[in-house]
Amino acid sequence: MPLLKEWESFYVIVGSAAAALTGLQFVATALIADIDVEASSGTFDAFATPTIVHFSGALLISAILSAPWESPMLLGALIAIAGAAGIAYCGLVARRSRQQTEYQPVFEDWLFHVALPVIAYAGFGVAGYLLWRSAAASGLVVVAAAILLLLAIGIHNTWDTVTYLIVVRRHDHNSPDHPTSAPTTPE
Repeated sequence: MPLLKEWESFYVIVGSAAAALTGLQFVATALIADIDVEASSGTFDAFATPTIVHFSGALLISAILSAPWESPMLLGALIAIAGAAGIAYCGLVARRSRQQTEYQPVFEDWLFHVALPVIAYAGFGVAGYLLWRSAAASGLVVVAAAILLLLAIGIHNTWDTVTYLIVVRRHDHNSPDHPTSAPTTPE
């Protein structure tokens, strides 16, 4: 597909950015682990893991589009399947967000952890259909928009998580009302 050649630099840049941001998310998670706050795996699964999945999704789609394809049909099918899997994963994230009890999600959380990712993954579905129907130019534009949306979501969510844990949770943990050790008895 000669049209993919025109997009090659874009997908190399976006794929590299997604890979680098995935690595930075791991670094941020390791640094956050040094902050003495409680966190359950349910909260982590609801708010941190999706960021890795979205960055990885952007990397995967970039890698798929960087491969040499002779027909847009198989390419379209793979992108549509990735979109369907992403939408299913967003459903899982919504369920996990409702089930965890450590943090009450607000509108912004639902927007960036569920609604916008669904839009991005639905974009992959639309792009897959367009590629399948041999409308490759339009399909590649939709894929590009969806990938950039996933990267923006991931960056937002990483920043939101880090600032929440550092500012809010650390402050709560260091407040006078929060016991830092076993109570002592006066001598």
